[in-house]
Amino acid sequence: MVDGAPLVTVVIAAWNAERTLTRAVESALAQTVPVEVIVVDDASTDGTAALAERLAAGAPALHVLRQAANGGPSAARNRAIAESRAPWIAVLDADDHMAPDRLSTLMEIAGREGADFVADDLWKQAEGVPDDQRRRMLSDDRLGILALDAESFVRGNLSSHQGGRRELGFLKPLMSRAFLARHGLDYDPAIRLGEDFVLYTQTLIAGARWVLTDPAGYVAMVRPGSLSGQHPTEAHAHLIGADLAMLTRPDLPGGVRTALRAHLLEQRKKWAWRRMIDAVRTSDLRAAAGCFWGPPQVGADLLARLGREAVGRLGTR
Repeated sequence: MVDGAPLVTVVIAAWNAERTLTRAVESALAQTVPVEVIVVDDASTDGTAALAERLAAGAPALHVLRQAANGGPSAARNRAIAESRAPWIAVLDADDHMAPDRLSTLMEIAGREGADFVADDLWKQAEGVPDDQRRRMLSDDRLGILALDAESFVRGNLSSHQGGRRELGFLKPLMSRAFLARHGLDYDPAIRLGEDFVLYTQTLIAGARWVLTDPAGYVAMVRPGSLSGQHPTEAHAHLIGADLAMLTRPDLPGGVRTALRAHLLEQRKKWAWRRMIDAVRTSDLRAAAGCFWGPPQVGADLLARLGREAVGRLGTR
């Protein structure tokens, strides 16, 4: 780690991350700009907290916070940000890692472009696969420096446009503390699915200057059982609520409002499908029928999914 007052706070929310935490922490401490690293143990039931304390014993720049009860990534990140001091904030998932010069690269771009948020395309890599088999999340073509506005960002999160797990909400930008504080923005603790999407969209609506560039060294690891691929049914309901709240803003430009409505419809379709699965598992016919309530597109999508499921089951007999 480079000595000096920290320029970036690296926030690592950790829940049952004993297997991967050391790699994440070491990559954060190895950055070529001065950093403080804050690990928030989110009431883990494995050895995550003890491991974090051992790592901190030999690293003055590493601080460990412990949540009394599991509150999810939003609450953990908010606590870390509130107790940190650097002018820039970078979130690192506990099962991911970064190249040593990633944050210096993003800071240089932020200064040159006058940006409040700088996001780099992510490398996605399966656990156990060599580095030369990494793939870019967003685009195989060179991006250069691209400005993002609220409408393009929201549309970049429509899975019907982007394909599975290529949405812009998965990005991990370098974030200006001053901008977040000035506009009173933080993660919504009630949201455990799409919390990044909601915060990023709010910053763009508030006028943040966002730029997107090519991979600078964030490596998102893909593992079976990863928490990013698991969420309870009600998580969709919370994301729907966030979309509805943003849509109540009278100052939304027309294009942003249209994009948010499309995102809301996608989430309603996903929520209906998850509720249907739950209803079938519990043989609750009333709950199953209730899944069809809503815009006609939701019911039509649900029928199509059920049809595909039925065909698939017949094909396996």
